[in-house]
Amino acid sequence: MADLIAFGDWGTSRLRLGLYDGDTQLESVEGPGIGGLSASPAETLLGAVASWRARRGLSRVVLAGMAGSRTGVVEAPYVECPAGVDDWVRQTATVTLDGLLVEVAPGVAGIAPSGAPDVMRGEETQVFGAMALYPELAEGDQVFVLPGTHGKWCQARDGRMVRFQTFLTGELFALLSTRSSLLLGADAVENAEHEATGFAHGLERARAGHLLSALFEARSAQLREGRTGAWARGFLSGLTIGTEVAEGAAAFKAERVILIGARALGDRYATALGARQVRNTALGGEVCVLAGLRRLASTQAGCH
Repeated sequence: MADLIAFGDWGTSRLRLGLYDGDTQLESVEGPGIGGLSASPAETLLGAVASWRARRGLSRVVLAGMAGSRTGVVEAPYVECPAGVDDWVRQTATVTLDGLLVEVAPGVAGIAPSGAPDVMRGEETQVFGAMALYPELAEGDQVFVLPGTHGKWCQARDGRMVRFQTFLTGELFALLSTRSSLLLGADAVENAEHEATGFAHGLERARAGHLLSALFEARSAQLREGRTGAWARGFLSGLTIGTEVAEGAAAFKAERVILIGARALGDRYATALGARQVRNTALGGEVCVLAGLRRLASTQAGCH
């Protein structure tokens, strides 16, 4: 029982928790993200693990992501770039909730290639996890691409994160496809072929670099060319992802990247990267975040 740990990734839109005995996952549970809670973060977390505490005696939870934000379980600091894994682990935030020890990974802050201040919470755990899984990624210069609601491009040098840039790609796509006039009245029928065709067309439009003037084609092509809603959604996806990849590849002078994330979204990024002649090595996001959390937990274990 003493070796049981719950590892979790708690983002804006979803909570994912796994109960582990050593390397073996015993159970898993999901819950609402930090951005959609009906109770406090502490109450939500305690509710999510209540069964594990009662049945299995769970006493320790290790979290990454927005759990460490101002609206999370406990506010964790930002580690300034250049940031190595030891710098990161030392800034872990802890809190005890009804006898449950909760450790939360810190975020990372720095100056983006654009010159603007930038921050991340959660993606650093995946980056350090990838380095733990593949030590060669902690050598020399590496560029990591982490798609998501707020996608990140991150440059590391000899295992230290030196700079990164946030792209609002995922959130922008969600807003455009669900709350804008571009798909107003569009059919909601799924059609993989139409969506793929629209995605390819969006990638091609992104090459011109005129995002704002290209967006309206998602609507005008439905009205004038008979394009479907699936085509329009694919078009918006290709246009936004293609624009991100063009900007990111230029800012980081990337010829090869490490792509970390879910398979379906990662495949779209791989296609966009290939169109820019940028090679990629794909790694699973959940595997990387778990490895990062384990790295944090193994160091913190000696501090309790």
